[in-house]
Amino acid sequence: MSTPTDSTRTTLPKVAWIGLGIMGSPMSENLLKAGYEVTGFTLEQDKLDRLAAAGGKVAASIAEAVAQADVIVTMVPASPQVEAVSYGHDGILENAREGALLIDMSSITPQTSIDLAKAAAGRGIRVLDAPVSGGEAGAIEAVLSIMVGGAREAFDEALPLLEALGRTIVLCGPHGSGQTVKAANQLIVAVNIQACAEAVVFLEKSGVDLRAALDVLNGGLAGSTVLARKKDNFLNRDFTPGFRIDLHHKDMGIVTDAARAVGAALPVGAVVAQLVASLRAQGDGGLDHSALLRAVERLSGGQFA
Repeated sequence: MSTPTDSTRTTLPKVAWIGLGIMGSPMSENLLKAGYEVTGFTLEQDKLDRLAAAGGKVAASIAEAVAQADVIVTMVPASPQVEAVSYGHDGILENAREGALLIDMSSITPQTSIDLAKAAAGRGIRVLDAPVSGGEAGAIEAVLSIMVGGAREAFDEALPLLEALGRTIVLCGPHGSGQTVKAANQLIVAVNIQACAEAVVFLEKSGVDLRAALDVLNGGLAGSTVLARKKDNFLNRDFTPGFRIDLHHKDMGIVTDAARAVGAALPVGAVVAQLVASLRAQGDGGLDHSALLRAVERLSGGQFA
């Protein structure tokens, strides 16, 4: 990526970034690398220090961060946090300028996104829901998949910015559609991780060379991005969070509730949702979602029994 010039920075929209967690920090840094002026706000001082060290500006409040922004990006854990940063006297809608574009990249309920877009429209603020898939590695490498809901005009305006963050960027439909597709994504990922975890335990208990087995499996029809990304987690029992069980538990609640509302049966998804909930209840909520392996091993009388 070429080094941004001063002229580049003056022609790009000014960005306010709210939420600098595992995903938000590297994503905001990728915008800085692409030449955007980014002003960030989060509750953790060390995350603000990291943004400043990368060349960003820091704000003392949401109101300060968004006041001069052309584009506001939110990347927070769940619907309650999106509502907390968006509404109220100190929130985004009260303090952003008319005509600003709010891109919520959190993973929340579709209805929360629909309600936010409606409330923002009353203040002349446009909204896109744009949740992502790819985990921490995808955020760092700027290869995220970004599923977007909202108006085509707003999407076209946001596309250059989103292209600095991801590789696959698709407008999925009206407000809430991005969140619906993200819910389906999280269903597929959870079921895939669970299947991989069960295969790992089966292979090890059968005495097979696990590394060799996973290599050959990943070269065939059983191969997947999940297996490629999580293979080392399984081999090394390294569950350093790239995407926490706590968050996947939240997402499985979103997809099961949304499916119930439209009358879609999720028989396998419902079981995996319970397995994720069980792992969280056992105190593993802060671990990476590849820690579903721990639950399978417990059930099999293995390492984490």
